[in-house]
Amino acid sequence: MTTLERLTADLTASMKARTAFQTNTLRQMIAAVRTAAKAGSVARELTEEQVQAVLSAEVKKRRESAQIYMTAGAGERAVTETSEADLIESYLPVALSIEQLGVIVSDAIAATGAATIKDMGKVMKVATASAAGLGRLDSKALSERVRSALTGAGEI
Repeated sequence: MTTLERLTADLTASMKARTAFQTNTLRQMIAAVRTAAKAGSVARELTEEQVQAVLSAEVKKRRESAQIYMTAGAGERAVTETSEADLIESYLPVALSIEQLGVIVSDAIAATGAATIKDMGKVMKVATASAAGLGRLDSKALSERVRSALTGAGEI
C-alpha cells in the first residue's frame, strides 16, 4: 500500500470515528500531495519518494510555524502545529539515528580520503548515497556532522 493510499484509508477511518483533528490533518496532507502532483505544466503521478518529500516539507513547515507561535506567545497554536507535525511524521520512514549518521560519515570520509573542509562536497555525495534506503536523512544534520569531522571540531 502506497503512502497516499494509506492516507486515504486512514482519512476514511478517521471520518467514521469522528476524530476532527486527525481528519483535518489527513485532508491537509492529501491536499498537499495532490497539489504537488498538479504543479507544473503537466499533472503527473508522484513516486513514493516524491510523496514522502512533500510530507517531509509539510512537517518542516509545521515545526517552523510552531517555533514562531512559541516565540509570539501563542502556545496553544504551537501545540496544534507540533501535533500535526507528529501525525505527519508517522507516515514517513524512521529518521537515521545519530550513531548511524556517525558511521555513514566516517565511512564516507574513509572512502573519499577526505582530509580538509574542501573535500566536504565529495564526502556529502558519498554519505548521501550511502544513507539512501536506510531511513529518512536530515541533510542539515549530515552536513553539520561532516563539517565537524573535517574541521576536527568534534568527534565523528
